[in-house]
Amino acid sequence: MRVHADLIIAGFRRYSTYRQAMLAGMTTNVVFGLLRVAILVAALKAANGEIADYDIAAANTYVWIGQGLLGFVLLWGTNELAERVRSGDVVVDLYRPWHLQGALLAEDVGRGGYAFLTRLAPPMLLGMLVFPFQFPASPYQWPLFLVSAVIALVTCFGCRFLVEVSAFWLLDNRGLYGFWNISSGLLCGLTVPIAFFPEWAREALWMTPFPALVQAPIDVFLGHGSVVKLLLYQLFWAAVVLALGHLALQRAVRKVVLQGG
Repeated sequence: MRVHADLIIAGFRRYSTYRQAMLAGMTTNVVFGLLRVAILVAALKAANGEIADYDIAAANTYVWIGQGLLGFVLLWGTNELAERVRSGDVVVDLYRPWHLQGALLAEDVGRGGYAFLTRLAPPMLLGMLVFPFQFPASPYQWPLFLVSAVIALVTCFGCRFLVEVSAFWLLDNRGLYGFWNISSGLLCGLTVPIAFFPEWAREALWMTPFPALVQAPIDVFLGHGSVVKLLLYQLFWAAVVLALGHLALQRAVRKVVLQGG
């Protein structure tokens, strides 16, 4: 536990040193948020002000929370582990007295703590101050939203870990990594709300972990659906992807040993 606590602190400190990158990312989030707000509001006005329980205030809220969650959960990661697999440096990581998946998760939690202050909170505050905003109907939705966002971070880490650990078999996973970057934004509800999809597509997507990354925390904040069911759904998929990542790492370690390290 002490090791993981130190890694959480190290993750926070590591990302807090890149202040210019943080400012650039925050600015990019705001610019794209303004574009997305303009497009969604135009679509709502063309549809008499409401689409699938989203009015203008809810759409603004969806956009600014989504822009904040994008950097908080780190939907599009760095593919750093896969690069270490390609270079062989991962052998050093595997020799260290820790479980690699747990260590990387702890570091990502630390990164998320810094991202909460610099990537999640600022877009939400901007939306609250400048645009029509739909606030939670009950006070308890605020802490539950934070819980949902943390589970989303863990689930997203688990998904990215699976993509990166595939490099043990693919050696060069950049094709899979690129596919994840292209498809994940649409499938998780970042590009447009999943409620805008046809019914068959909504039902199919909610049977996957993708909505747990962005759409579920937004629904918790807006009060769309049962909060308890949304949180249980997220917890289920967080456990599943972490378990799959653990099994994949165990197989990968055996593969590395068979290849002579």
